[in-house]
Amino acid sequence: IHPVVGLTKPGDVDHYSRVRIYRTLVENYYDQSRTMLSLLPLAMRMAGPREALWHALIRRNFGASHFIVGRDHAGPGNDSTGKPFYGPYDAQELVAKHADEVGVTMVPFQELVYLPDSEEYVEANKVPQGARVANISGTQVRDDYLAKGRQLPEWFTRKETSEILGQMFPPRQRQGFCIWFTGLSGSGKSTTAEVLTSLLLERGRQITELDGDVVRTHLSKGLGFSRDDRNTNILRIGFVAGEVVRHNGVVICAAVSPYRDARNECRKLVGADQFIEVFMDTPIEVCEERDIKGFYGMARRGEIKGFTGVDDPYEEPVNPELTLQTVGVSPEANARAIIALLEERGFLERVG
Repeated sequence: IHPVVGLTKPGDVDHYSRVRIYRTLVENYYDQSRTMLSLLPLAMRMAGPREALWHALIRRNFGASHFIVGRDHAGPGNDSTGKPFYGPYDAQELVAKHADEVGVTMVPFQELVYLPDSEEYVEANKVPQGARVANISGTQVRDDYLAKGRQLPEWFTRKETSEILGQMFPPRQRQGFCIWFTGLSGSGKSTTAEVLTSLLLERGRQITELDGDVVRTHLSKGLGFSRDDRNTNILRIGFVAGEVVRHNGVVICAAVSPYRDARNECRKLVGADQFIEVFMDTPIEVCEERDIKGFYGMARRGEIKGFTGVDDPYEEPVNPELTLQTVGVSPEANARAIIALLEERGFLERVG
């Protein structure tokens, strides 16, 4: 058994978890006198058929006589128009074509489904007419089983495998997430974040708060207010938020974050499924009325330069997870709207 261990595409099971599964299977189910588990340090290139052929060459150099090639082996998925880069069996065809030259016999792996009535596995294109079929997609594994803390059925995978996957992918209510407040200065980000923090603490979640002003003091001291410096400040917040979420923590970020591209980069750093952008849609006139420090007035008089909303743009989110109004709506009501969204997405269990 010669698994690749190294960098792969986002969303794949990490190689540490896969190796733990391989070791469990070797120790409990395979004939150890005839089985060797050897790891291949190699980063995936997602180059499709040519990478499959490259993998075959590498495996041949390690002494393999046969090489299993799956559906869309090392495929990068779809392009920007939704069209697959490669056909599902292009890699199998290329490896088979050069099998004699490479010296490795290609073993094609087709999609398998389970027939519960006869308790057997068959290739998807060989299912008897009228037979009951059971199958679970990768999306269903994540969303319908792991995210809900459900054990995968034994016909689908061994109990040990299911337990290891459950450890690495805890139920959604134990996963981390990031609430990213964005909006003009004075729009109500920090006030709503304070109420939200209390509500989440009541639910037993531990919170990391990354407020824009505090971050400027400790994490981004020395940065100015040019576009580059502002983006650097926001990306630092995004990096820290991503690390907190990766360890299943909850982080609340409240920063003006005026530029859309920087916020989108933070979404990538955190992970799209765990990033919840909350746009505080407060009119600038209201923000100015709330400005007890007088920053808007100084900006209007030209005493400070590059102030967001006055002489520097604020780029509103195009499709935020939540847009909140603060005129006529209390911070508690807005915080509870966020709680409702978290319940809807499974990050919090519903109460009552």
